[in-house]
Amino acid sequence: MTWRGEYSEFLAAKAQVKVIGPLTILLIFMILFALYGNWKFPVAIALSVVMTEPVRALLALKLTHTPFSVSSVLGLLALMGVSVETAVILVSYINKLRLEGIDIRKVTCEASLLRLRPIMMTVVVACLGLLPAALSHGIGSDTQRPFAIVIVAGLVSRLCLGFFVNPVLYQSVAPEDNVLQV
Repeated sequence: MTWRGEYSEFLAAKAQVKVIGPLTILLIFMILFALYGNWKFPVAIALSVVMTEPVRALLALKLTHTPFSVSSVLGLLALMGVSVETAVILVSYINKLRLEGIDIRKVTCEASLLRLRPIMMTVVVACLGLLPAALSHGIGSDTQRPFAIVIVAGLVSRLCLGFFVNPVLYQSVAPEDNVLQV
């Protein structure tokens, strides 16, 4: 007996995600390593993303009674990319200020406040763009809706928690005397 139709397409998409997911994460780590020249900052950024985005995104799926699907997994991957971007904006600015010789505690607080607007603009634009898809119930919404719900809820969570988690993780991995790359 062979499965055909939507179920076979689901199995094929699931197999593709098993390959694409790890490759995406590996590619992001390689880019972050090339940007910072060490593993400390990429690991801190990845840890902050893992601590701030998936719980609220998965909780939003549960609260909206939306099934976890391949579309929501792709949403988590896209959300990870945007979350890494917001973390890179903050960490790069902290490194820039530290190159000027300012104390690490003062720099992390100042950078968090100064980078709040650009990061908030990134999040608000993405959320407003995906809000119609997250609220849709029409034809085709079964694939668009989980994708949008995961991204919107994860970005809101990232915005709220990221400014508390990122500075703490940054201070824990960046000693005063290390060599920095912006």
